[in-house]
Amino acid sequence: MAKPKPLSKADEQLWAAFTTTITPLPGRSRPPLDPPPPPPPAPPRHGERSEAIHLLSPKPKPPKPTPIHPNTPPPGLDKSTWKSFATGKRRAEQKLDLHGLTATRAHHAVTAFIHHAHTHNLRCLEIVTGKGEILSRELPHWLNAPTIRPLILAISHAPTANTGATRILLKRARKTP
Repeated sequence: MAKPKPLSKADEQLWAAFTTTITPLPGRSRPPLDPPPPPPPAPPRHGERSEAIHLLSPKPKPPKPTPIHPNTPPPGLDKSTWKSFATGKRRAEQKLDLHGLTATRAHHAVTAFIHHAHTHNLRCLEIVTGKGEILSRELPHWLNAPTIRPLILAISHAPTANTGATRILLKRARKTP
């Protein structure tokens, strides 16, 4: 007959904790139970700093980007760039036409289009949704999505020649060292 495998330290402690709930047979004793771990240190008083608590505290989340609104110049963009973008003097480097797409397919197309343009260092885009359609109503929500919003600097409705289009100015892609 094989010799039984000895219990691990964790199993011994589990068994010792269990035996505290039962009465041992005559002539038997309970296995020793390790003392409980020490309580966590008290939080620091006002003005004191505890390194242990500092190391365990979660990192603050980065601030959410502010929602972007059409025809509103963003802070940090000079007037001449905004004017050439908003008036259509700056030509769109790529266009996406959403006519005939369902809202779900259009959403996926917009997401892929913007990510593709950003990775290829394009700056000015145009998305054609049409006038008064569901897509034109949904597009601003899609552009403010957490996966896309950090890539966009500004949005503007196209000049009077094409009122069913939205122009997008992307942020420059940052080069990693």
